[in-house]
Amino acid sequence: MIYDVAVIGGGPSGLMAAISAAEHGAKTILIEKGKQLGKKLAISGGGRCNVTNRLPAEEVIKNIPGNGKFLYSAFSVFNNYDIIDFFEGLGVALKEEDHGRMFPVSNSAQTVVDTLINRLKELKVDIHMNTRVKELSYGDRHTLHLERGPDISAKGVVIAVGGKSVPKTGSTGDGYPWAKKAGHTVTKLYPTEVPLTSSEKFIQEKTLQGLSLRAIGLSVLDEAGKKLVTHEMDMIFTHFGVSGPAVLRCSQFVVKSLLKGAKEVTLQIDSLPSFHEEKVVEQIVELMRSAPRKSIKNLLKEIVPERYAGFLLEELDVDLELQGANVSKKLVREIAKTLKGFSFTVDGSLSIERAFVTGGGVSIKEVIPTTMESKLQAGLFFSGEILDIHGYTGGYNITSALVTGRIAGMNAAFL
Repeated sequence: MIYDVAVIGGGPSGLMAAISAAEHGAKTILIEKGKQLGKKLAISGGGRCNVTNRLPAEEVIKNIPGNGKFLYSAFSVFNNYDIIDFFEGLGVALKEEDHGRMFPVSNSAQTVVDTLINRLKELKVDIHMNTRVKELSYGDRHTLHLERGPDISAKGVVIAVGGKSVPKTGSTGDGYPWAKKAGHTVTKLYPTEVPLTSSEKFIQEKTLQGLSLRAIGLSVLDEAGKKLVTHEMDMIFTHFGVSGPAVLRCSQFVVKSLLKGAKEVTLQIDSLPSFHEEKVVEQIVELMRSAPRKSIKNLLKEIVPERYAGFLLEELDVDLELQGANVSKKLVREIAKTLKGFSFTVDGSLSIERAFVTGGGVSIKEVIPTTMESKLQAGLFFSGEILDIHGYTGGYNITSALVTGRIAGMNAAFL
């Protein structure tokens, strides 16, 4: 079976690559090993699908800390605003939520998936489901050897099979051997956007399990105590460690430090990132003045969750029933300091299979940034999470997938 372009992988990047190739006149086939197209899209954004982010393109790239600068050339052709125009042009009304996140007005990821599948059908893209590629042979025309069925011959091949995270969606690392066969370097794979584990006593004893902290500042500290990165979002304490948006965003910095040999990494929680320590002192003093007979624990629950307040006071070895009138100025400052900077250590993460995003992948040094074509094998293209590119949650990874898919499919069609 002969095609102009063969796209392997029916995730967001593969769907966009196949659409792009077909829109540019190529006879295109899309091959998906599973039973469902867009499976990762369907569960993204809590089932609502955060299709992209409306922040300025420069800001979007900043939120793709894993080699996001590689996307500058691609963004000059197709960027996050073009993604918005693309979906709205296909009849998918979008709405903006916090931090520039864009969702379908329907609040259903299936709206996005169905729209992409319908577009594939309009463009007469051949779709082969439950079809596993056993091997790739490279030449003037590349050959896809299938486990079942005739070989596929194509001048351009786009590998868009994802990484190793969320394997239930079909991302099981299939593409890495094909990349290596073409001579490509696959950088070390590691979990990003992943919950972190801790051996701290209060974690092991589940003292704070299930407690959520809202709009805190979470920082990763280096060995000298300097802040590597800080994110102001929510977090939650779990039975194994910590999770939640702030933790997920900090996780790659922790994982990278551990990969470099650190046995543990220090995280620091600022419960009140909008206030300087002196302002927190003033808040506590004012609460004590207004209710001098109240216990310090009950006073502090006006500032932070009661359970967290009690925990921090116990960490400071303070009697929870100590009345506000009997709290010394020195202790007030110690409490304020702890509210602004409670530190604890983490020593690992959940596995790459339980991460939201895969770090590492096909080296971007070996891929042409304007086309997504291999520098080592003509007619071979990469798009999506198989590349060594990763971003934060918030629409940034899907943006990267859709942009690289668009560029790869278009340039594969031009061969």
